[in-house]
Amino acid sequence: MVLHEYCMPIEELARTEVVTVSTDTSVPEIASKLENEGVGSVVVTDKREPVGIITDRDLALRVLSDERDTAGLKAEDIMSDELCTAHPDDGFAEAAQMMSQNAVRRLPVCDDDGELQGIITADDMTELLADEQQQLAEVIRAQRPSY
Repeated sequence: MVLHEYCMPIEELARTEVVTVSTDTSVPEIASKLENEGVGSVVVTDKREPVGIITDRDLALRVLSDERDTAGLKAEDIMSDELCTAHPDDGFAEAAQMMSQNAVRRLPVCDDDGELQGIITADDMTELLADEQQQLAEVIRAQRPSY
């Protein structure tokens, strides 16, 4: 069993390949990037520092539902700029608590200089928990008497 992963720092669990865009990336380019990369969000960066995040839900609610013309819209126009981030040393439980308290499903991971190092998502955490549950179920099955 690998339950020690809950104590592992986020940097051990986070994805290091983060899909990013700049503040002046157009909305159609962002939508294409989401589709081509197969992700639900992009982190908006200024150099290596995250300044916002855009999710597929943001596109639906901030652009499509208002029937806005996407031609002139850029990342900075639709991004969530109240960014909640994690530190590489933060643990699983701390990251989950941050997500819950801030009602977010994605946490960019930033080093002491504020540079983007990775991202951890609620989906990643749920998958880890499901794997741990499966391993625990196997222990129980192995120790259960046959019927």
